[in-house]
Amino acid sequence: MARGNTVWARVYYRNTTGEELRSVLTLMGPGGRTVELHCASAAHDEPGTCETPRVHSSGRPGSATAIAEFMGAGPVEEAPLLLRAGSERAPGARD
Repeated sequence: MARGNTVWARVYYRNTTGEELRSVLTLMGPGGRTVELHCASAAHDEPGTCETPRVHSSGRPGSATAIAEFMGAGPVEEAPLLLRAGSERAPGARD
């Protein structure tokens, strides 16, 4: 998401697995700057959100990318990746 020179990432989710999930929301901006946020997705069927802090971007509009990953609970090495979703500029979009 962007407003002026401020960018942030937000993911909306609904956990219907009946188990707690781990999620990571990553915002990657120009110049290699990255903000990563770990969110807990409770084991209930209620909608939720996870949002990174808002940061200043000196890049052109639309130059930031966000990735949301949801994985199962348990040891990191053994937790299955359930979903990876990312943002990217629409083809042909203008600045």
